[in-house]
Amino acid sequence: MDKKPAISREERELFRQAVGEVRPLRDDRHRHRPRPPAPRPRSREADEQAVLDDLLSDGFDPAELETGEELVYVRPGIQKRTLQKLRRGQIGVDAELDLHGMTVPVARQAVAGFLNECGRRRVQCARIIHGKGLGSRHRGPVLKGKVGGWLRQRSDVLAYSSARAVDGGTGALYVLLKRARRRDG
Repeated sequence: MDKKPAISREERELFRQAVGEVRPLRDDRHRHRPRPPAPRPRSREADEQAVLDDLLSDGFDPAELETGEELVYVRPGIQKRTLQKLRRGQIGVDAELDLHGMTVPVARQAVAGFLNECGRRRVQCARIIHGKGLGSRHRGPVLKGKVGGWLRQRSDVLAYSSARAVDGGTGALYVLLKRARRRDG
């Protein structure tokens, strides 16, 4: 075994002068504090979920829906010429959502999330493909009527119209959206 070298009295005194006065530690273990979680906008998330739940309810007047093949809706105050451009497909489509194969609850959430994302991206015109109900057997197009009702309940939807044949015809809608104002700060 190795012996520790002897420290002379002078060396010990020199060390104490260099180090100065010391106090023994009570506990030599270091305690790591966990990082606080990253801030989340919980109030905003709760507000958005509440809006989704309120705006996309099925509590609308079915008499407001078109009974024919084509769906058309325009919020009061929107110019007829704007609606004509929308119906003719003359407003560029910036986003698209395809609801084929979705159930009503899944489609409701998809539409709400899609429109919220369109608002964040400042999309002016979007296309929602709801289908013609050919897979619904004798019930007809289920999602077509639901989507029309959901869109009418949203304040960010200015108008909608069935798409041109090349864009899905009566199985799709052009949706004109209110552009969200930019938030600076």
